[in-house]
Amino acid sequence: MGKGWLGFIAGWAVIFIGALLAHLVQTAGGTSIQDVRFAGDRGATLSALVYTPAGASAARPAPGVLLAHGYINTREMQSPFAIELARRGFVVVAIDQPGHGGSDAVVGANDFGGPAALRYLKSLPQVDKANIGLEGHSLGGGPVVGAAASDPDGYKTVVLEGSTPGIGAVFGSQAKAELRNLAVVFGGYDEFAPLMWQVERGFEVPRSKAMQALFGAAGPVTPGRVYGDIAAGTARVLHVPPITHPWEHFSAGGVAPAVDWFQTVLDGEARPLPPGDQIWFWKEIGTLIAFVGLVILILATFDLLMSVRGLRRLAKPAEPVQAAAGLRWRAAFALSVLVPAATYFPVMKAGMLFAPTQLFPQWIGNQLVVWALAVAAITLIAGLRTPNPLRADWPRSIAAALLTVGVAGLASHVVDRMLHVDFRFWVVGLRPLDLRHLGYAAAYLPFWTVFFVIALRSLHGQLALAGQARGRQYAVAIAALTLGFGLLLAVQYGALFATGRLALPDEALNTIIAIQFVPLMAIVAVISVFTYRRTGSHLPGALICALFVTWYVAAGTATHWSPQFRLPMA
Repeated sequence: MGKGWLGFIAGWAVIFIGALLAHLVQTAGGTSIQDVRFAGDRGATLSALVYTPAGASAARPAPGVLLAHGYINTREMQSPFAIELARRGFVVVAIDQPGHGGSDAVVGANDFGGPAALRYLKSLPQVDKANIGLEGHSLGGGPVVGAAASDPDGYKTVVLEGSTPGIGAVFGSQAKAELRNLAVVFGGYDEFAPLMWQVERGFEVPRSKAMQALFGAAGPVTPGRVYGDIAAGTARVLHVPPITHPWEHFSAGGVAPAVDWFQTVLDGEARPLPPGDQIWFWKEIGTLIAFVGLVILILATFDLLMSVRGLRRLAKPAEPVQAAAGLRWRAAFALSVLVPAATYFPVMKAGMLFAPTQLFPQWIGNQLVVWALAVAAITLIAGLRTPNPLRADWPRSIAAALLTVGVAGLASHVVDRMLHVDFRFWVVGLRPLDLRHLGYAAAYLPFWTVFFVIALRSLHGQLALAGQARGRQYAVAIAALTLGFGLLLAVQYGALFATGRLALPDEALNTIIAIQFVPLMAIVAVISVFTYRRTGSHLPGALICALFVTWYVAAGTATHWSPQFRLPMA
């Protein structure tokens, strides 16, 4: 068996080892998981994962909890809460908000899908309708408030993680509710403290006037103290753990207060456990391993294709002519590092003018392609002459890229259908493409193709050196594509951890989005160098990376456009 086949088999093996570990963790204690679609309001269809603990049935109903993720996230982002609640005996419904994941409609539609999701949860025969909880992270407060407003007596308690009761107004929701037995978990380093609670720092949230009004307190709210009466539905409690906004759903400090509150307020869970007893992180380890396996599979698939008749003419070892890293090389490296990061915040803001349309319905996706094209233009101007000549066999490169990414797409559907997991770790998540998102991807693909063809032509045309060791070539490429965003994040989060505020507080959302650039561009660097070394061309790697990143963005980014689309109020 050839080396290529060994890599191909190894990629599939690593994927299944990681995916199986993730599946075993999320089904611990006999939990079963169903991927469901159910009717929303006004003809919409909503997607959810239903976690049913062992023993829960119509004869022995269990308390139920509805989970809602934040903006440009999906239902899988709530799996730490789902896993910990299900293994304690709660039935959990983790939804994709409208315009996210497998749910149709657009962001904010029908009170963010909250009323329909609550009706669906209460329709399940294994759920105790007298013991219902609601939880939402960030924009997930929108579905929670929408659900509570639609059925004021149909739930018992609420947890808001890094959120506020008024978050839905960002996308025009009018829903309001006097939330019953409310727990607020807001990180001391939460990047959105000024937006959500009108204070400069997360640790100052107890002194927020809005928080004090919510708690009926005359002065600062005392974290950990229960205000009001659980039996009367008026209880309030605030937790301010030392975590950031993305850590609120990815840390023991964010998960424990929610689990503790649901165990305190809801009755009937079969297996109460201490809130610190958590296993969810092993699921994330499993999906990370699977993600690594996917990258291995991509590389091995391309390697195999180089021996296929009709494509083997692509195979020609790279022969850089540039001998040493001189002044031109250093300047090219510096531009590769600095231009993407330096342009990111201003161009993303300007990209908001590329409002959602029927053809380009994903607003964050629109901003990202504006940024990508701006970087491509600067790169093209700065690198019109490249020391190393590069081959460009378009027909064979296109075929190799489509086949390579097609195998990766097949792997994503297999593990999703068989084990109900995807490829992810923390804020990085790669979901399978359904037909609707495949259509979105087709619209955005030309933009990303232009970006990667130009960017990777510059990378290999200007930075590849004759006789360069393989490890050094990978290291240079990874540094060139990730170091700038690493520095940007270091500045933003260095300021946050030192002072409680981001260096640029108004860029909280784009900063969190930028976290994904570091691992994604590292993967791009690995794929690009691997394919360049085997073909002497930037083109196959550029096309593979364009397909991969388009898939990632289209599948994981929110859909905004509808015939009734209006700009958000705030």
